[in-house]
Amino acid sequence: IKKINLLTLNSAFVPQKEIVYNGLLPYSSRLDQEASELLATIKANLSRAVLVRELWPGAAFWCRHLFSFLKLYGLRFSKEDHVQFIRLLYELVTLPHLEPHVMQSFARLLIQLLKKKELLSRDDLQLPWQPLYLLYDRVVYSKTEHLGLVWYPSSVEHILKALVRNCRLYFPASSTQEMLSEWRPLLCVFDALFLPTVMPPPEHPQGFLLWFDELMSLWMAVQNQPSWEGHLVNLFARLANDNIGYVDWTPYIPTIFTRILRSLNLPVGVGHMVTSRYLANTYDIGHLVLWIAALLGGPGNPAQKQLTCLFDSIASFYHPSNHGRWQSRLMRLLQRLPATVVRRVHRERHAPPSWIPPVPEPQRLSDAHLLEFSTSLSGAALLAMFSKTGSMEAAFALQHLALLSPQLTIPPRAGETLTEPHTLTATLSCMVGMARSLVSPGNSYPEGRVHVLPLLMGALPGVDPNDFSKCMVTFQFIATLTTLVPLVDCSSAPSQRSDLTETELCFVSAQFEDFVLQFLDRYGAFSLVDSSALEQTRGETETDTQNQLESLLELGLTSTVGTILTQCSPEIYQVALRKLHLFATSSTFETCVSGRMVADMCRAAAKCHPAEALRLFVPHCCSIILHITDSQYHPVARVDGRELLPYGGALERTLSASVGLRCKRAYGLACSLLEHALRALSLHYPTEYRSTPGGWGGPGGLPIRDWGRAGDVGALGVTWHVPSADEEDLVFHLLSRLLKPELQRIRDHVSGGQPMSREELLQSLAIVQHCLLGAGSMLPPLDGPHDSREKYRQAICQTMRLLLHLLFFRGTDKKDFDSRWKSFTLVKKSMENRLHGKKQHIRALLIDRVLLQHQMRTLVVEGSEYKELHQDLLGDLLLLSTSTYSEVRSLAQEVLMSALGTFNFSYRDQTPRILKLLSPHVRGAALPAGGYGGVFLGSMRDWDSVGQVWPALVRCGLSPALTLEKPSVGRLLDAIMDKIHRLHDTVGICFTVRSCVEIASEMAASPNPAPSFAPPTSDEQREGLQQQRIRNLVATRPWKFEHMAADLLALQLRDDHAVPPAAVLYFTQSLTNDSLGLRTVAISAVAGILKQQKRPRKKIAVRPSDISGVEDPGPVCAGDREGNLWLQYDSGRLPATQEQWDSSLYVEKTHWGYYCWPRELMIYAASPKDDLTEEEMTEGEKIILEYFSDAEFVDQLLGFLSLEERKGKDSFSPRRFCMFKGLFRNYGDVFLPLLWPRLEVLADNPHESAQRCVCEVTAGLIRGSKHWSFSKTERLWQLLCPLIRRALANLTVENFTDWGTCIATACEGRDPRKLHWLFELLMESPLSGEGGSFRDASLLYVIQGGVSQQQWRVSELLHRFLSNLEPRLTHVYKNVRERIGSVLTYIFMMDVALPGTRPTSSPRVAHFVERLLGRLQPLMAAPEIQNQEEPGRGPETDQHTQAVKLLKTVLKWLMASAGRTFTTPVQQQLQLLPLLFKIAPVESDESFDEMKQDARTCLSLMSQGLLYPQQVVLVLDTLEEMAGDRSWHARFLVLTYLQVMVFYNLFTLLAAPAQVLRVHTLLMRLLLDEQLEVRDMAGTTLSGLLQCQFFPLDQGLQSRLQTLSQTRLSRTRGEPASTELVRRHAGVLGLSACVLSSPYGVPHWMPQVLMELSDHLNDPQPIEMTVKKTLSEFRRTHHDNWQQHRQRFTDDQLLVLTNLLVSPCYYA
Repeated sequence: IKKINLLTLNSAFVPQKEIVYNGLLPYSSRLDQEASELLATIKANLSRAVLVRELWPGAAFWCRHLFSFLKLYGLRFSKEDHVQFIRLLYELVTLPHLEPHVMQSFARLLIQLLKKKELLSRDDLQLPWQPLYLLYDRVVYSKTEHLGLVWYPSSVEHILKALVRNCRLYFPASSTQEMLSEWRPLLCVFDALFLPTVMPPPEHPQGFLLWFDELMSLWMAVQNQPSWEGHLVNLFARLANDNIGYVDWTPYIPTIFTRILRSLNLPVGVGHMVTSRYLANTYDIGHLVLWIAALLGGPGNPAQKQLTCLFDSIASFYHPSNHGRWQSRLMRLLQRLPATVVRRVHRERHAPPSWIPPVPEPQRLSDAHLLEFSTSLSGAALLAMFSKTGSMEAAFALQHLALLSPQLTIPPRAGETLTEPHTLTATLSCMVGMARSLVSPGNSYPEGRVHVLPLLMGALPGVDPNDFSKCMVTFQFIATLTTLVPLVDCSSAPSQRSDLTETELCFVSAQFEDFVLQFLDRYGAFSLVDSSALEQTRGETETDTQNQLESLLELGLTSTVGTILTQCSPEIYQVALRKLHLFATSSTFETCVSGRMVADMCRAAAKCHPAEALRLFVPHCCSIILHITDSQYHPVARVDGRELLPYGGALERTLSASVGLRCKRAYGLACSLLEHALRALSLHYPTEYRSTPGGWGGPGGLPIRDWGRAGDVGALGVTWHVPSADEEDLVFHLLSRLLKPELQRIRDHVSGGQPMSREELLQSLAIVQHCLLGAGSMLPPLDGPHDSREKYRQAICQTMRLLLHLLFFRGTDKKDFDSRWKSFTLVKKSMENRLHGKKQHIRALLIDRVLLQHQMRTLVVEGSEYKELHQDLLGDLLLLSTSTYSEVRSLAQEVLMSALGTFNFSYRDQTPRILKLLSPHVRGAALPAGGYGGVFLGSMRDWDSVGQVWPALVRCGLSPALTLEKPSVGRLLDAIMDKIHRLHDTVGICFTVRSCVEIASEMAASPNPAPSFAPPTSDEQREGLQQQRIRNLVATRPWKFEHMAADLLALQLRDDHAVPPAAVLYFTQSLTNDSLGLRTVAISAVAGILKQQKRPRKKIAVRPSDISGVEDPGPVCAGDREGNLWLQYDSGRLPATQEQWDSSLYVEKTHWGYYCWPRELMIYAASPKDDLTEEEMTEGEKIILEYFSDAEFVDQLLGFLSLEERKGKDSFSPRRFCMFKGLFRNYGDVFLPLLWPRLEVLADNPHESAQRCVCEVTAGLIRGSKHWSFSKTERLWQLLCPLIRRALANLTVENFTDWGTCIATACEGRDPRKLHWLFELLMESPLSGEGGSFRDASLLYVIQGGVSQQQWRVSELLHRFLSNLEPRLTHVYKNVRERIGSVLTYIFMMDVALPGTRPTSSPRVAHFVERLLGRLQPLMAAPEIQNQEEPGRGPETDQHTQAVKLLKTVLKWLMASAGRTFTTPVQQQLQLLPLLFKIAPVESDESFDEMKQDARTCLSLMSQGLLYPQQVVLVLDTLEEMAGDRSWHARFLVLTYLQVMVFYNLFTLLAAPAQVLRVHTLLMRLLLDEQLEVRDMAGTTLSGLLQCQFFPLDQGLQSRLQTLSQTRLSRTRGEPASTELVRRHAGVLGLSACVLSSPYGVPHWMPQVLMELSDHLNDPQPIEMTVKKTLSEFRRTHHDNWQQHRQRFTDDQLLVLTNLLVSPCYYA
């Protein structure tokens, strides 16, 4: 690749989007020229690399440069260049056979280029969707990855999905229709990821309107959360968000919110159970909040009413006392919903106009909408604030709610809650996020600013050295508030100005000085220092290091002191500085903890106003150091370098005196001082971080008005420190005084002239290291341009080469930069204002970002070129990497690897040297060979490197120097192999570049800026094309050696290149190797090789309507119909003869034909000839043929395959199955004569491993015979049927799952008509009862595996199967009943009512239940059902007992089908409901009665079912009927059922007021029930329904309950009349339910209700007990916040309540 040839660069273009921070750098004037030059170079080299077909390393290398360009300059190129880059990369990414790693790096870059979607409209750029879909399909649904023929990086799917998300915006308008035509016949929920949803309104008929109604009705039709429902929800959420105001969601809103509530999986009622499917297939919270936010607004705002109801119904789950696995989802919902609404409001009000359609005016969110939204969430957020696990989520929620409605969200009582520690920390952490909304000018909560000083003062006691977390959150709070508020006394302003509206605030600001002094003195910093001294308690455990908490505390203190002093006015600063100086100079501190804290506070003070601070501190410190030559005040030098110049002489004298000290800690501090002084003099950095530029208030300004003001990027006024000539002189003067002598001493030591002790050498090295760290940015690079100054890097390099990692140091450390970037991101997140715009940050944060941009430039701008000097240094590092000292070794390896990462392709130079060392120094060299940190030689994507490293790793086993007796060597080799396996992905060998060339030519000719050199000539392009052909032909491979060799060799298998015969031979021979590990690798490899050798089969296109003679009516006509009848299994039309076999057309995949037909149905053509002759075979195929035709080899192989590998853990092996399938697919029945006798012997062996081997071979045989001729297939089944029969007759506990897997695998993806022998065999006798219950259950399992794979295509078999099962539903054994339940679920799986489907021809639940009810009649009529079954009593004729057995099986079926089927047969379930109510226990039954427990489980699962509006009526009919049952158990269970049913269908019911009224009536009826338990449960149910706002707690309900509670009790014979007592008790229970429905609050009506309840304390039982329980529960739930709750009561009420709640004294 050519070097830069600078042409005259024309920058006359409008950049797409620059990084604004570049304009604030001190050298910004030169950046335009620099960026244009770099862009010209990238364009020239990238286009050249593509034109000469050099994708790697050429195109990949320059794409990396383009990525760096984006980081440094943003999208600083023209729109034309932007489009060209995207088009070129899109073509590159979608190239077939592109190396996965390169494809992934291209995709990452393309995502970066597409991120700013507002910059390019669909008119500017259109991308075809098919190439991207082919790539996605090839990678995500790879057919060869499981066979090891291609290896993808682990992150590839994630990156491809992100790429699709960014590209789909630019798919053409016609793409939606094309996608639907492609995917509809598959009845997959169309690949929702690809469907575009952002379109201008005129294009909607070509976009979502094509599929919206169809998919919406499909979603409405499924009830049990199948795994694909989540994809649909994500699609709808995206559609709603992208088209607010263009889709009418109103009819669907109750369903949407009902399903959202259900997906939270909240526990309701007693004995709550959740099916595992609901837990596994929950909706993604990120998409849910998107959907909810998009539904808000519009006329009437209907969604907000549902949202309010949703949060009211789940509010109690947010209370700190509630825990469960559901909590994390609830917290994420709370955290992300306000943030999403803020994003929407920003888009509607503040986003700049772009080509993306805006939200229509009527649909936008008004302030009233936002207030309503904030009100609905604030209750839950304030509860979650004190949660033990969710307080961070609550803090984020409150931060965003404060942006929307600060007057509502910021709790004015914040100052009162600072007494309890947990309350304090939770409140403060929430206030941190809301701080900007509290103080910002012009918001709708101006009185918030008055709270600032009381809050600051109130937070001071939180600086508590005994409570770390409280101390840190207090620091964070104080630092955040003071960052936003200038600490300036404005109390004189009211007397000087007449235009003030903030008079009160001005007077309050007079207390700022008090606050600063109190923070330093009374509460905070100084007392913290005094209590943090490190005390040595035991001599032998001396330590001079801080622990982690101390260092974090020090960091918190320093940054808070720094922030406060930065924001102080000069007057307050002077007072604080004097106080700090007095404290620092009048006390003595130990140097480890408290000394460092004081030093850091001094540094913070000096950083704010260097001139004043240095004048106080430096002379004092220098005089002390020169006097006693030791001190801890080193960091004072970390200030503006210009202010250090006057003290240069003192600094030099101090350093000269102290760096030579013998005490290690003393010279360490001196070196640190030297480093910081040099950094202060030599680096670029901002010198102040105040919240407003240019001092406080300015002429005529008022600091009060700057509170919370955002920084203006355009007028940030950053003042930079740029090293002056004087500072440079001082730096080199210090280096000549301190560094030069040390280098001379080291030279003398090395030459032997003047040896030093180890301690002296270490001290010299420390001085050199700190000089480099301090002055790194000023020293010229090695072998680089430099002025007349001394070349210190060269001098150090010649003196010693140990400090290589510092020789490249240019003033910024990568780790340091990364941690600063991370903390910047965290602070930005906690203080950003997403509502008004992306750059509305506070000034200090913006300055920090500018500094990070400067540091990023020093890191990203490529390092020096790789020269001989570097080569020597790397060689020295390599020698150190093999040192005998482990610490030296590991450090040297770390440095070596980072250096190899710094210099591109330097690993090629170093690899031979590393491999040379590999044998003698295996541990030292193996790590570099294996890799450590940045570069990993074992998995470099470079054939030359892999070709050297892998064989060398294997060969080192032959070295006499290597012994595996040392465990560490074995572990190291294992670690290398493990890392190779983890990091290896397929390396490209076949790069074919076609379509990209045209775009590259356009790029090479584009202007603004023009590429920096001419494009390649036609000769060069022809040569590149020739090189591409040569590369694709001559692709060499490293093939060698055992075990590791086999592993590495298997990694080299690939689907785009045939395996060499030598490797085929090696792997085939290894199938019978004695080593288990080697055999395992060989089986996978041979399966992959057979897949490679598979010959393509010819396919023909057919029109289904020609075969059936019927055209499908309408666009979609799904399910069983005349048009797909020919695909059904029909025992009357099976291909049983040669003629029938040949005349039939076979469709192997079950999904074709069910939903709708594709435009062209491709099916396999009948093969004219059967097998390959030996002459037609390749070398590799002949090798496999030869070995598998050898009887001895086959004996050995089957012998090994039938051995047990891991006792008790072996299972059916897919790899072995794939190998046998490949054998019989590629070679037909050639091996059958040899294999069959041995297979029969194995089949007779009862041992589980032998049976498993038979299973694997059998499954491979059946699947491999897919394309065999009729005669061969028939012969095969004549052999197989007896064998399978025999195996099924002898099933055991160990092997029945293997046979189930075998049959299921054999039937997968096969036309059932081709397997009719197998299906007829399975249907012979499903439940013969011959082998006992175990055989029956196992046989059902096996049959279920085969039949369920065929889904809708075997309706006749399902009918036969069901008719076989029905007489045996009363089976006596539990295991058989459970299996029958599971089988019935699959039999009825196709009985679904999807939109557009005809009634299925498969068995239907309705008919089945009808037949069942006749047989269950004896139980229906019986008043009570007893479990009278006794196994083993012989044939039973009693109808009742038979019905009980039948009921047990039915219960197993209902349990098995819950959550598995797509739709729930509600009507049929309701017919069985009365039976369940009769037998389910009321409370959890200790004695284990299987039938009762099953009935209880069924009721729990059925009550959670999703109901449609028409089904709600049926359910309530049944419940009302059961509420009149004579058995109180049934009436009790009606209530438990009702609780769960209402909660799980809340919004569906609320949308039907008539049904709400029916529930109300039913509940009131049961509240007056004569049975006490029923009344209690009715009260509990009422409380729950009131809590989730199902009924309004209005005056009418209250007065009705009060009337009941006041029923007069007339006494007969001293006892109250039972009817009156029931009515009175019902009223008290109702009032209790009202109280308990607000467990964590006190609504306005509650005090009066409590008073009324207290009047009943002396009523007869059970009323008295009810009142006591209610009061006790009220006390328990309101105890935590009683100080707030008591405000709602009058004094008289409080007196009564206190008497009731406080127990009488024992001694009274």
